[in-house]
Amino acid sequence: MAVAGSAGLKDATAIVGIGQTPFAKRLPEDERTLACRAVLAALDDAGIAPGEVDALASYTMEETDEVELAKACGFGDLTFFSKVGFGGGGSCATVAHLAGAIASGQASVGVAWRSRKRGSGPRPWTNTAVQLPTPAQWTRPFGLLRPVDEIAMLARRYLHAYGATRDHLFNVALACRNRANQNPAAIMYDRPLTREMYMTSRWISEPLCLFDNCLETDGALACVVVSAERARDCRRRPVYVHSAAQSLPAQHHGMVNYWNDDPLTGPAWSAARHLWKHADLTPEDVDVAQIYDAFTPLVLLSLEGYGFCGRGEGGAFTEGGALETGGLLPLNTGGGGLSEAYVHGFNLITEGVKQLRGTSTAQVPGASTCLVTAGEGVPTSALLLRS
Repeated sequence: MAVAGSAGLKDATAIVGIGQTPFAKRLPEDERTLACRAVLAALDDAGIAPGEVDALASYTMEETDEVELAKACGFGDLTFFSKVGFGGGGSCATVAHLAGAIASGQASVGVAWRSRKRGSGPRPWTNTAVQLPTPAQWTRPFGLLRPVDEIAMLARRYLHAYGATRDHLFNVALACRNRANQNPAAIMYDRPLTREMYMTSRWISEPLCLFDNCLETDGALACVVVSAERARDCRRRPVYVHSAAQSLPAQHHGMVNYWNDDPLTGPAWSAARHLWKHADLTPEDVDVAQIYDAFTPLVLLSLEGYGFCGRGEGGAFTEGGALETGGLLPLNTGGGGLSEAYVHGFNLITEGVKQLRGTSTAQVPGASTCLVTAGEGVPTSALLLRS
């Protein structure tokens, strides 16, 4: 099914504040403290007092709950709160839920956030007590133990079916790293990437090497959503939520798409149909994209799913510097999950806002539209933002 993308949401709300903590492999603060700092920074950015917040949205995997955050930050009465499942697939949906609540009059000031200590904390798949829910019984006993193993299988099929190569995956990793090298907040700010480094790095799950995988990061981010009318009076230039979508396609099986007619047609395809249906824009109108990049192959699949190129053309689309600044589709301009930080994709939302404000460290000249996507391979979501 697809939700949160009706025509009634078009440009009805705007993101008016963003905030983040530093990113690092290890931060001393706990997740609640990090969450509070990011949220308060976002509210300050918007010029809105904490007591005006009446709506919250985050992820089901978020460890800081609404009660803790509301008390610690000094919110008023909450009239709307939600959590979105499926890890990185939920990032854009948190904003979509707030947009729906505000557009329908259930709330007036919404905050979405994500706080993680993944760099210094445990990996979810290491908990053997929860390793075999029903879907996983068809994957994990056969060696697909981690997300990277599942995506590696899809990547192998994609490379075989369409003649894509590791050079195409490298193009994705390089574009993200080049943008991180321009971003002082990025973990990989001072660490350039070369083709030789990429091609000689160790396998994580063949055909995916070290640099095909996102970072493991401690950090938190947040954004503030209000009505378009109120946004005009806020401290920062508003960034409007033009269209939003969620998608859990029929017969979906997380990551591997076992039961789909075509495993390489993932949730991005159904999310895209809903997103563009309720937009006045097309893929040709997108100036810059923040595409979820937990693994490099997901970008190729998303380029196709969201309509930037034809089926099987994702690899070729990356050639000739297409994803670099000045290319056909500048990508992940803060560095993305591969090279800035991996906080379940929320930094892609805040970077999209920076681009449309004109404040990115890798600013695309004149950018007025930005696509932001959540995790491909799992039930997903997307936002089409405009200035």
